[in-house]
Amino acid sequence: MSCTIVCGGWWGDEGKGKVVSYLSLVDKPSAAVRAGVGPNAEHGFIFNGKRYDLRQITCAFVCEITKLYIGAGVLVNPKVFLEEVKRTKTQGRVWIDRQCGIIEEKHIKSEHSAEYFTKKLKSMGMGCGPANADRANRILKIAEEVDELKPFLTNASDELNDVLDQGGSVLIEGTQGFGLSLFHGTYPYVTSKDTTASALAADVGIGPRRVTDIIIVFKSYVTRASPGPLPYEYSLEEIKQLGLEEPETAIVYERPGGIRRVGRFNFEMARRAVRINSATQIALTCIDRLYPECSGVKNYKELSDRAKEFIKKIEAELKVPITLISTGPTTNDMIDLRNSKP
Repeated sequence: MSCTIVCGGWWGDEGKGKVVSYLSLVDKPSAAVRAGVGPNAEHGFIFNGKRYDLRQITCAFVCEITKLYIGAGVLVNPKVFLEEVKRTKTQGRVWIDRQCGIIEEKHIKSEHSAEYFTKKLKSMGMGCGPANADRANRILKIAEEVDELKPFLTNASDELNDVLDQGGSVLIEGTQGFGLSLFHGTYPYVTSKDTTASALAADVGIGPRRVTDIIIVFKSYVTRASPGPLPYEYSLEEIKQLGLEEPETAIVYERPGGIRRVGRFNFEMARRAVRINSATQIALTCIDRLYPECSGVKNYKELSDRAKEFIKKIEAELKVPITLISTGPTTNDMIDLRNSKP
């Protein structure tokens, strides 16, 4: 029996989708479940030469024997969900908890029309904030009230706990990141609920004592696709000099050329994220962007000396082992140290 949570250590955009897709292919979990806020988080990865960007279905769908779920704490947009079911061809092995909250058109319109969301917070405009407000007020529609979702309904908590009782494994995919937590992030520039590991477990109805591992994902540098604080932020010139230009794929904020904000690895924030998430492992992504000579490397010994020094510094500062190191854009570009030491 094992239950692993994958959560983000920055402000999202750490590469959680790739990590989850890799873990699903290698570990072949009995079940995988999406936790977090809802369709305002897009997880992308490249598998077999094709890019997937998913807002509702877990990236573990690439493992064809894994049962897929969406936890009760997650908001669902029926149109987005049904489109993803069709695109991923997962009809018959994906289920939604009956008590998932439903995003309606009125929530999307409300978010787009509110100046606070559009101008100050630069919201994604998916309706999640207004929907969660309605949920807190106990007036939100839930999944069992939506006819087109009835073929997908289940009690996700019961099924996931049954998997664990029977000796199976569960992979929980969190969304956003520690810095966007409503309670622990850079308020008010946060999302509409908590995003830490304890909340992710609650989202899917698994008790904390059943969780065996918490993998926190850190990108080798920090990016933030939103306004709000970003310590150690690079200037546009520095970003270009370092070769870390990342185009803004969701909403182009007020940055020249639509380039995402970038900063150096934030050890202070990382220590706090590790502590509050109770991380047992670290997945480090985009090492190839920071150290191009490491692109595509599959063996730790083949990493450059400066990359190894960076990795050792992170482990020394955070007191948590780095067990997964992403060295490229595809799912298989990964160094896996979980069962061995370099």
